Amino acid sequence: MIVWSAAALGALAVLGAAALWFHYGTAVFFEMIAAGISACF
Repeated sequence: MIVWSAAALGALAVLGAAALWFHYGTAVFFEMIAAGISACF
């Protein structure tokens, strides 16, 4: 049950990332990722 939940959450994250990639394009997508990582540190 826990493994299936983790797999579903991972698949949802990958699908969300792919949706953002196709909607905004690669340059904006990578800028959003870089801004998120820099905000964490």
